[in-house]
Amino acid sequence: MKLTILIHCPDQSGIIRSVTTFVHQQEGNVVYLDQHVDKQAGVFFMRLQSEFEREIALDTFKAKFEAELADAFQMEWDIYTDDYKPKMAIFVSKYNHCLYDLLSRYNSGELKVDIPFILSNHKDLEYVAGQFQIPFFHIPMGKDNKEEAEERQLALLQEHGVDFIVLARYMQIVSPRVIDVYPQKIINIHHSFLPAFVGAKPYHAAFERGVKIIGATSHYVTADLDAGPIIEQDVTAVSHSHSIQDFIAKGRDLERIVLSRAVQLHVGRKTMVYNNKTVIFS
Repeated sequence: MKLTILIHCPDQSGIIRSVTTFVHQQEGNVVYLDQHVDKQAGVFFMRLQSEFEREIALDTFKAKFEAELADAFQMEWDIYTDDYKPKMAIFVSKYNHCLYDLLSRYNSGELKVDIPFILSNHKDLEYVAGQFQIPFFHIPMGKDNKEEAEERQLALLQEHGVDFIVLARYMQIVSPRVIDVYPQKIINIHHSFLPAFVGAKPYHAAFERGVKIIGATSHYVTADLDAGPIIEQDVTAVSHSHSIQDFIAKGRDLERIVLSRAVQLHVGRKTMVYNNKTVIFS
C-alpha cells in the first residue's frame, strides 16, 4: 500500500523528523520526500510518499496523524492512497485538439483517471466521446439559461462523484457557483502565455506585436478570470516568417502539452496552492 501526504503549515523546526518518525511508527517506509519553505511568508510545504507492506486502516491513520502531528504543527494536510483513480470530468466546446490528447493518454493508460463523462455546450464533439465510448452530455449555455445550465452541471458532477474538472478549451466562463463547489479542482488551459496577450485573439495580437515566442498557460480556475494559480506553462519560438495560421498551429500544440502536464501534476498530487500561487513538486 502506498500513501502520499501533502502538508503546509507555519515553518518551524522538527516537522520533517516528526512526520518521518510517525510514518516509521506506523510500519511505513518513506520512499520520497520533497519540501519547500516560503521564507517571506514563513510557510513550510512538503510532499511525502510512503509504502506499507500491509494494508492499513486509512481512517485510523488519518485520525492518529491529526491528533499526534497536525494539531501541534497547525498543519493543513491531505493524505491519498495511490490506488485510487480520481474521477475527471471534461468540459469542451468546439475545439477538439486538447480533448483528443487527454483521451488518447487516458486510453493508453498514461493518464490514470476515470472519466465518467464529457460535457459540452455544443454537440460538435459528441462523436469524439463516442469514439472513446465515454458518455456525452450536451448542456447549452446562454445568458437566459446560465443558472439552469449550471444546476444541471452540478447535478451531473455530484451524481457521478467527480473529483475534478478539466476545461479542454471550454469557451464559457465558469461562475463562482461552480468554482465554490470545486475550489482548486478546475483546471483550465489558456491560449497564451499569461498575463500577456489575454483576450479572444491572443495569437493575432502577438503576431501584430512581432513577438519571438508564444506560449500557453494552464491554471486553476478562480472567480478572477484567467488569474488563478498557474500550474504549468511553456513557450515556442516564432519569427517574422511565420503566418498567423502558423502561430495558431504552434499554439495548439503547446495547449495540448501544457494541459496534459498540468493534469498529470494534479493527478499525481504534486501541486499545492497557497496565496494564489502553486508549489509544484518534482
